[in-house]
Amino acid sequence: MDHQNNHERFTRLLLEAEPVMLRSVLVAVPNRTDARDILQETAVALWRQFDSYDPQRPFVNWAMGFARIETRRFLARAQRRAQLSEKAMAVLEREMAGESGFAVEVERHLATCMQKLGEKQHALIQGYYHENRSVEWLAEQGGRSVEAVYKAIQRTRIDLQTCVQRQIRKEII
Repeated sequence: MDHQNNHERFTRLLLEAEPVMLRSVLVAVPNRTDARDILQETAVALWRQFDSYDPQRPFVNWAMGFARIETRRFLARAQRRAQLSEKAMAVLEREMAGESGFAVEVERHLATCMQKLGEKQHALIQGYYHENRSVEWLAEQGGRSVEAVYKAIQRTRIDLQTCVQRQIRKEII
């Protein structure tokens, strides 16, 4: 396969896996900017090793292994290990490396947490993330200002992140 086709294939696979990887990294590193930095490092590492990727296996599982490594590197570099107990890191690594896959666990917890949202919060997240509605459209439909919708989405994301982290902690304890 020529370099251009290889690059296009990699880009498609990475874009498909990125939301799952981001949600997973956010569990260990709640700061969105730090998580994005980790994903950038992960993407570089994935591209460097892309020739070794087996297309018969799911790309997201392969990519999650790299995300796990980059997350550990970040935590070590930033000396933020105190945010997670060693037991929690062991569980995260086991789930990330497990056959069921860490991504599946996060998705399961996220689905549980989505069910706990109020009707308005659920509709907002559904519209913004799953139906790709613009904030302007959501504001118009809900009779709210664009700023209010942005703030509501941000609060709901924080609520979901906290809920997912709580669900994972329950499994650890």
